[in-house]
This record gives sequence, structure tokens and C-alpha cells, in this order.
Amino acid sequence: MRIEAYNQVMQVYGKQKVKRTEKSSSAVSARDALELSGTGKDLQTARAAVAEAADVRKELTTPLKEKIQAGTYNVTGESFAEKLLEQMEALA
Repeated sequence: MRIEAYNQVMQVYGKQKVKRTEKSSSAVSARDALELSGTGKDLQTARAAVAEAADVRKELTTPLKEKIQAGTYNVTGESFAEKLLEQMEALA
């Protein structure tokens, strides 16, 4: 498509101005309203609480980091598997 032809077409349409109707002053304007359900309010409260909570619990991670850095943190495959199975059973 040629750009010149497009511009000519747009000029034709641009000359036809649309008349806007004026609103009468006696018209009552409707307003939209938003009302949250009890569940929505609970969800909003929960989101705010999660946003304020820390992402990492330092009191649990700091001792583990220290053991790892010192080279004294050892986990056997058996103990890991046992903990994993306990978690799976708790979910079932």
C-alpha cells in the first residue's frame, strides 16, 4: 500500500467531523460501585500479612549456614529420605 494513498484516504475521513451531543444538565449520572465479599476481604487481609512477613526466617537459617561454612553440617541419604517420606505422609 502506498503511503500517499493512505494519507489521501485519511484526509477524506478527517474532513467529516462528528458532532458531539451535549449532555443535558438534568441527566442523572450513574456511578459504579465495588463491594468486596467477606472472602475477598479475608484474602486481602491475608495478602497484607504475607507482604509484611519476612521471606527468610533468620533464626532457622543462620545456624545452618554457620555449620555449612564450618564444614560440620552432614546429612546422610537415609536421614534425608526419612524426612522426605515423613513430609509425603503428612500431605496424604
